[in-house]
Amino acid sequence: MGFSRRYAGSREESQDIFQEAFLRIFNSISQVKEPIHLERWIIKSTINTAINYFHKNKRHHDSLAIYDLEVFNERDVSIIDELSNDTIIDLINKLPTGYRLVFNLYVVEGYKHWEIAEMLGISESTSKSQLNRAKATLKNKLKALGIEKFEKYG
Repeated sequence: MGFSRRYAGSREESQDIFQEAFLRIFNSISQVKEPIHLERWIIKSTINTAINYFHKNKRHHDSLAIYDLEVFNERDVSIIDELSNDTIIDLINKLPTGYRLVFNLYVVEGYKHWEIAEMLGISESTSKSQLNRAKATLKNKLKALGIEKFEKYG
């Protein structure tokens, strides 16, 4: 459910994604030949389900158009240790759909921009732009919470 929640814009969407992912996993679990790969397979199936859900419901979401690029300094990552998981998830969930998808795929899951572009049916430059806008938006949301000092994470 955690993966579904990260990719959804609302609780209802996360429940829909979770249900679709569960059914997909349940119906296809026999395809996993080695139990050691089961966890990663479940995660990847859930992510793919979330992306498919996005494509299926794209007309209802924010546009993935390229916006004016706002420069974001890579040193200005986040201070995740100071925030609860629920607060972080809530901030990410409030991002526009395109920002949220790209942010989760790049920052959380570790996909490259070319992979994200392929998965979402967008250009690589749009993926980069969406990530930069997501970071800038999150930075502004953190400032609104009174967090103005950012440290290098990792």
